Amino acid sequence: MAVRISMNELTTYRWSFEEDVQHYADAGLDAIAVWRQKLSDFGEEKGVELIAECGLAVSSLLWAGGFTGSDGRSYSESVEDGHEAIRLAALLHAPCLVLYSGPRAGHTHNHARRLLTNALKELLPHAAEAGVCLALEPVHKECAAQWTFLTDMGETVSLLENFEHAHLKLALDTYYFGTDDATMKSLQQWAPHLGIVHLADTRHMPDGEQDRCPLGAGIVPLQRIVATLVAAGYDGFLDVKLMGQEIETVDYRDLVQQSRATVTQLCQLAQ
Repeated sequence: MAVRISMNELTTYRWSFEEDVQHYADAGLDAIAVWRQKLSDFGEEKGVELIAECGLAVSSLLWAGGFTGSDGRSYSESVEDGHEAIRLAALLHAPCLVLYSGPRAGHTHNHARRLLTNALKELLPHAAEAGVCLALEPVHKECAAQWTFLTDMGETVSLLENFEHAHLKLALDTYYFGTDDATMKSLQQWAPHLGIVHLADTRHMPDGEQDRCPLGAGIVPLQRIVATLVAAGYDGFLDVKLMGQEIETVDYRDLVQQSRATVTQLCQLAQ
C-alpha cells in the first residue's frame, strides 16, 4: 500500500484554515481532511485554490448528518445540508464525506434508524452523481451522546450491507474502536467497506471526553491495525485525528511532524 497520510483539521484546532494547509504541505503530508467550519471562515473558492497551490489532496470532508433533529434542525434541513456538503466535497475533489446520523434524541432506536435510512436514500443518488462516497461513522457509546445512535461497528456494517451501494462507506476512528476486540477480529473482513480511517491513540478507554494522545504514546494497537489494513488491500487515506487536553498542550508543528513520521513507520513495518 502506498503511504497516503492525511491530517485532520480538528487536530490543529487553533490554527486557521490557511495555517493548516500551509503547515501540512510544508510537513510533506499527502492530504488534508477539511473541516467545513474552517473552510467557511476562510472562503470556499479561496480554500480550493490554496489547497491546489500547495499540492495537497483532500482525504475527506467533515461533516454532515444530524438527521434525528438533535441539533435543532428539522429532518429536511439536515438533508438539505447534506446535499450542500456533497456539492462542497465534489468541489474539493474529496473522495468521501463523513456522516454522523445524529443521536436517538427521544426517538426509538428503530425510528432513528428509519430517519437515517430515509436520509441516505435521498442523498446517495446525488453522492453517486458527484463521485463522492458517504462515510458513515459510528462512535463509542461513551462519546456518542451528541453525535450518533450508531455505537457498534457491526451494526453499522450491517446497515451498509443492507444498502449494497457503492457510494456508502464506513468511517473508522481508532480512538473509538481500536481497542475493541470484535472490531479487531473483523477488521480485515470489513476493510472493503472503509471510506476513511481516522488514526488516533489514547492512554485509556474512551470515557466521555475526547482525550486523545500522540500516535504511539497510548494503548491503541496501531501497528496491528495498519498491518491488517495493508493485508486487506485498503488503499484509502490514513487520517490523523487527535483532540483533547493533552493535544492542546503540545506544539502543533511538532505534533504534525511526529504524526507523519509515526504513520510512515507503521506503513513500512506493515509491508
